[in-house]
Amino acid sequence: MIIYYKRNKVMEKIKINNLTLRFATGLLFVAIIVASILVHPLAFLIVFCLITGLTLWEFYSLMMTRGNSYLEGTIGVICGMYLFIASFIYSHWMAGPAIFLPYLLFLMFIMISQLYYRAPDPVSNWAVSFLGQVWIAGSFSLLNLILIPQLVLAVFVFIWINDTAAYVFGTALGKHKLFLRISPKKSWEGCISGLIFVVIAACVFFFFIREISLLNWLGLAVTVFIFGTWGDLVESLFKRTLDVKDSGNILPGHGGMLD
Repeated sequence: MIIYYKRNKVMEKIKINNLTLRFATGLLFVAIIVASILVHPLAFLIVFCLITGLTLWEFYSLMMTRGNSYLEGTIGVICGMYLFIASFIYSHWMAGPAIFLPYLLFLMFIMISQLYYRAPDPVSNWAVSFLGQVWIAGSFSLLNLILIPQLVLAVFVFIWINDTAAYVFGTALGKHKLFLRISPKKSWEGCISGLIFVVIAACVFFFFIREISLLNWLGLAVTVFIFGTWGDLVESLFKRTLDVKDSGNILPGHGGMLD
Protein backbone atom coordinates (compact mmCIF):
# COMPACT_ATOMS: atom_id res chain seq x y z
CA MET A 1 0.00 0.00 0.00
CA ILE A 2 2.80 2.42 0.91
CA ILE A 3 4.68 1.69 -2.34
CA TYR A 4 1.44 2.12 -4.35
CA TYR A 5 0.71 5.43 -2.58
CA LYS A 6 4.24 6.76 -3.19
CA ARG A 7 4.12 5.72 -6.83
CA ASN A 8 0.83 7.59 -7.31
CA LYS A 9 2.30 10.67 -5.68
CA VAL A 10 5.31 10.56 -8.00
CA MET A 11 3.05 10.15 -11.03
CA GLU A 12 0.88 13.08 -9.95
CA LYS A 13 3.96 15.26 -9.46
CA ILE A 14 5.27 14.31 -12.92
CA LYS A 15 1.87 15.11 -14.43
CA ILE A 16 1.77 18.53 -12.74
CA ASN A 17 5.32 19.29 -13.89
CA ASN A 18 4.42 18.31 -17.46
CA LEU A 19 1.36 20.55 -17.40
CA THR A 20 3.45 23.45 -16.06
CA LEU A 21 6.06 22.90 -18.76
CA ARG A 22 3.33 22.62 -21.41
CA PHE A 23 1.74 25.87 -20.24
CA ALA A 24 5.05 27.77 -20.13
CA THR A 25 6.11 26.57 -23.60
CA GLY A 26 2.69 27.33 -25.05
CA LEU A 27 2.67 30.81 -23.51
CA LEU A 28 6.08 31.64 -24.97
CA PHE A 29 5.11 30.30 -28.39
CA VAL A 30 1.84 32.27 -28.35
CA ALA A 31 3.69 35.45 -27.33
CA ILE A 32 6.16 35.08 -30.23
CA ILE A 33 3.39 34.49 -32.78
CA VAL A 34 1.18 37.32 -31.50
CA ALA A 35 4.13 39.74 -31.47
CA SER A 36 5.15 38.77 -35.01
CA ILE A 37 1.62 39.41 -36.28
CA LEU A 38 1.08 42.74 -34.55
CA VAL A 39 4.52 44.36 -34.45
CA HIS A 40 5.59 44.57 -38.12
CA PRO A 41 5.10 42.66 -41.39
CA LEU A 42 8.85 41.96 -41.50
CA ALA A 43 8.65 40.27 -38.09
CA PHE A 44 5.77 38.16 -39.38
CA LEU A 45 7.83 37.17 -42.44
CA ILE A 46 10.87 36.14 -40.38
CA VAL A 47 9.00 34.22 -37.68
CA PHE A 48 6.66 32.31 -39.99
CA CYS A 49 9.33 31.61 -42.57
CA LEU A 50 11.35 30.03 -39.75
CA ILE A 51 8.30 28.10 -38.51
CA THR A 52 7.65 26.86 -42.05
CA GLY A 53 11.24 25.69 -42.41
CA LEU A 54 11.37 23.94 -39.03
CA THR A 55 8.04 22.20 -39.62
CA LEU A 56 9.12 20.97 -43.05
CA TRP A 57 12.46 19.77 -41.69
CA GLU A 58 10.63 17.83 -38.98
CA PHE A 59 8.20 16.34 -41.52
CA TYR A 60 10.88 15.23 -43.98
CA SER A 61 13.07 13.87 -41.17
CA LEU A 62 10.19 11.72 -39.96
CA MET A 63 9.52 10.44 -43.45
CA MET A 64 13.19 9.58 -44.00
CA THR A 65 13.00 7.21 -41.04
CA ARG A 66 10.26 5.37 -42.95
CA GLY A 67 12.67 4.31 -45.68
CA ASN A 68 12.47 7.34 -47.97
CA SER A 69 16.27 7.57 -48.02
CA TYR A 70 16.34 9.23 -51.43
CA LEU A 71 14.00 11.99 -50.33
CA GLU A 72 15.17 15.54 -51.10
CA GLY A 73 14.51 16.83 -47.58
CA THR A 74 16.85 19.82 -47.62
CA ILE A 75 15.63 20.92 -51.04
CA GLY A 76 12.05 20.50 -49.81
CA VAL A 77 12.72 22.79 -46.83
CA ILE A 78 14.33 25.48 -49.03
CA CYS A 79 11.49 25.09 -51.52
CA GLY A 80 8.80 25.57 -48.87
CA MET A 81 10.50 28.56 -47.27
CA TYR A 82 10.85 30.19 -50.68
CA LEU A 83 7.14 29.67 -51.33
CA PHE A 84 6.31 31.47 -48.08
CA ILE A 85 8.65 34.37 -48.91
CA ALA A 86 7.32 34.60 -52.47
CA SER A 87 3.72 34.59 -51.22
CA PHE A 88 4.57 37.38 -48.77
CA ILE A 89 6.23 39.49 -51.46
CA TYR A 90 3.38 38.90 -53.92
CA SER A 91 0.63 39.64 -51.38
CA HIS A 92 2.30 42.94 -50.45
CA TRP A 93 2.43 43.98 -54.12
CA MET A 94 6.24 44.02 -54.21
CA ALA A 95 6.40 41.65 -57.20
CA GLY A 96 4.19 40.01 -59.80
CA PRO A 97 3.38 36.33 -60.40
CA ALA A 98 6.87 35.79 -61.86
CA ILE A 99 8.14 35.61 -58.27
CA PHE A 100 6.80 32.03 -58.16
CA LEU A 101 8.84 30.78 -61.14
CA PRO A 102 11.88 29.70 -59.04
CA TYR A 103 9.48 27.66 -56.90
CA LEU A 104 8.33 25.80 -60.01
CA LEU A 105 11.98 25.08 -60.82
CA PHE A 106 12.40 23.65 -57.32
CA LEU A 107 9.42 21.35 -57.89
CA MET A 108 10.81 20.27 -61.26
CA PHE A 109 14.13 19.43 -59.61
CA ILE A 110 12.36 17.24 -57.05
CA MET A 111 10.70 15.35 -59.90
CA ILE A 112 13.77 15.02 -62.13
CA SER A 113 16.21 14.12 -59.34
CA GLN A 114 14.48 10.77 -58.83
CA LEU A 115 15.55 9.77 -62.37
CA TYR A 116 19.16 9.55 -61.21
CA TYR A 117 18.89 8.20 -57.65
CA ARG A 118 17.72 4.71 -58.62
CA ALA A 119 15.44 4.79 -55.58
CA PRO A 120 13.44 1.60 -54.97
CA ASP A 121 10.21 3.61 -54.74
CA PRO A 122 10.49 7.00 -56.50
CA VAL A 123 6.71 7.44 -56.56
CA SER A 124 6.65 7.35 -52.76
CA ASN A 125 9.44 9.95 -52.65
CA TRP A 126 7.51 12.20 -55.02
CA ALA A 127 4.32 11.79 -52.98
CA VAL A 128 6.05 12.61 -49.70
CA SER A 129 7.90 15.60 -51.18
CA PHE A 130 4.74 17.17 -52.57
CA LEU A 131 2.68 16.34 -49.48
CA GLY A 132 5.07 18.46 -47.42
CA GLN A 133 4.75 21.32 -49.89
CA VAL A 134 0.95 21.24 -49.99
CA TRP A 135 0.22 20.43 -46.36
CA ILE A 136 2.85 22.58 -44.63
CA ALA A 137 4.38 25.16 -46.98
CA GLY A 138 1.09 25.76 -48.77
CA SER A 139 -0.89 26.17 -45.57
CA PHE A 140 1.50 28.69 -44.03
CA SER A 141 1.87 30.58 -47.32
CA LEU A 142 -1.89 31.09 -47.55
CA LEU A 143 -1.66 33.20 -44.37
CA ASN A 144 -0.05 35.90 -46.50
CA LEU A 145 -3.30 36.31 -48.43
CA ILE A 146 -5.07 37.45 -45.25
CA LEU A 147 -4.02 41.08 -45.42
CA ILE A 148 -5.72 42.18 -42.19
CA PRO A 149 -3.44 41.42 -39.18
CA GLN A 150 -6.42 41.16 -36.81
CA LEU A 151 -7.86 38.35 -38.91
CA VAL A 152 -4.57 36.46 -38.93
CA LEU A 153 -4.39 36.84 -35.16
CA ALA A 154 -8.03 35.72 -34.83
CA VAL A 155 -7.31 32.53 -36.79
CA PHE A 156 -4.63 31.52 -34.29
CA VAL A 157 -6.64 32.64 -31.25
CA PHE A 158 -9.63 30.59 -32.43
CA ILE A 159 -7.39 27.55 -32.99
CA TRP A 160 -5.85 27.87 -29.52
CA ILE A 161 -9.22 28.39 -27.81
CA ASN A 162 -10.78 25.47 -29.67
CA ASP A 163 -7.86 23.20 -28.78
CA THR A 164 -7.75 24.27 -25.12
CA ALA A 165 -11.51 24.05 -24.52
CA ALA A 166 -11.70 20.66 -26.26
CA TYR A 167 -8.82 19.36 -24.11
CA VAL A 168 -10.11 20.71 -20.78
CA PHE A 169 -13.78 19.82 -21.15
CA GLY A 170 -13.05 16.63 -23.05
CA THR A 171 -10.85 15.45 -20.18
CA ALA A 172 -13.46 16.39 -17.57
CA LEU A 173 -16.70 15.43 -19.35
CA GLY A 174 -15.75 13.34 -22.36
CA LYS A 175 -17.69 10.07 -22.68
CA HIS A 176 -18.58 9.82 -26.37
CA LYS A 177 -15.55 9.30 -28.61
CA LEU A 178 -15.18 11.63 -31.58
CA PHE A 179 -12.91 9.45 -33.74
CA LEU A 180 -11.89 6.35 -31.81
CA ARG A 181 -9.89 4.76 -34.65
CA ILE A 182 -7.56 7.75 -35.00
CA SER A 183 -7.60 9.67 -31.71
CA PRO A 184 -9.08 7.72 -28.75
CA LYS A 185 -8.81 10.67 -26.32
CA LYS A 186 -10.91 13.13 -28.33
CA SER A 187 -14.62 13.28 -27.48
CA TRP A 188 -17.79 14.89 -28.79
CA GLU A 189 -18.17 16.74 -25.49
CA GLY A 190 -14.76 18.34 -25.97
CA CYS A 191 -15.47 19.08 -29.62
CA ILE A 192 -18.77 20.85 -28.86
CA SER A 193 -17.13 22.78 -26.00
CA GLY A 194 -14.49 24.01 -28.43
CA LEU A 195 -17.17 25.26 -30.81
CA ILE A 196 -19.01 27.11 -28.03
CA PHE A 197 -15.90 28.89 -26.80
CA VAL A 198 -14.76 29.76 -30.33
CA VAL A 199 -18.14 31.40 -30.99
CA ILE A 200 -17.81 33.35 -27.73
CA ALA A 201 -14.32 34.45 -28.80
CA ALA A 202 -15.74 35.65 -32.13
CA CYS A 203 -18.24 37.83 -30.26
CA VAL A 204 -15.40 39.29 -28.17
CA PHE A 205 -13.44 40.15 -31.33
CA PHE A 206 -16.55 41.83 -32.77
CA PHE A 207 -16.90 43.91 -29.59
CA PHE A 208 -13.41 45.36 -30.07
CA ILE A 209 -13.22 45.38 -33.88
CA ARG A 210 -16.53 46.61 -35.29
CA GLU A 211 -15.15 47.18 -38.80
CA ILE A 212 -15.77 43.49 -39.45
CA SER A 213 -19.37 42.33 -39.10
CA LEU A 214 -20.48 39.86 -36.45
CA LEU A 215 -21.61 37.47 -39.19
CA ASN A 216 -18.10 37.46 -40.69
CA TRP A 217 -16.50 36.90 -37.28
CA LEU A 218 -18.84 33.98 -36.61
CA GLY A 219 -18.22 32.58 -40.08
CA LEU A 220 -14.46 32.70 -39.51
CA ALA A 221 -14.84 31.08 -36.09
CA VAL A 222 -16.93 28.18 -37.39
CA THR A 223 -14.59 27.71 -40.37
CA VAL A 224 -11.54 27.57 -38.09
CA PHE A 225 -13.35 25.18 -35.75
CA ILE A 226 -14.27 22.75 -38.54
CA PHE A 227 -10.94 22.74 -40.37
CA GLY A 228 -8.94 23.01 -37.14
CA THR A 229 -10.61 19.85 -35.86
CA TRP A 230 -10.04 18.04 -39.16
CA GLY A 231 -6.44 19.26 -39.22
CA ASP A 232 -5.87 17.92 -35.72
CA LEU A 233 -7.27 14.54 -36.74
CA VAL A 234 -5.15 14.49 -39.91
CA GLU A 235 -2.01 15.06 -37.82
CA SER A 236 -3.13 12.33 -35.40
CA LEU A 237 -3.56 9.95 -38.35
CA PHE A 238 -0.11 10.96 -39.60
CA LYS A 239 1.51 10.16 -36.24
CA ARG A 240 -0.48 6.94 -35.79
CA THR A 241 0.64 5.77 -39.24
CA LEU A 242 4.27 6.49 -38.33
CA ASP A 243 3.74 4.98 -34.86
CA VAL A 244 5.10 8.03 -33.00
CA LYS A 245 3.63 9.80 -29.98
CA ASP A 246 5.00 13.25 -30.87
CA SER A 247 6.27 14.55 -34.19
CA GLY A 248 9.37 15.95 -32.46
CA ASN A 249 10.70 17.44 -29.22
CA ILE A 250 11.47 21.05 -30.12
CA LEU A 251 8.57 22.34 -27.98
CA PRO A 252 8.88 20.91 -24.43
CA GLY A 253 5.55 19.64 -23.16
CA HIS A 254 3.92 19.84 -26.59
CA GLY A 255 6.14 17.85 -28.92
CA GLY A 256 7.19 18.97 -32.36
CA MET A 257 6.26 21.77 -34.73
CA LEU A 258 3.51 19.68 -36.34
CA ASP A 259 2.04 19.08 -32.88
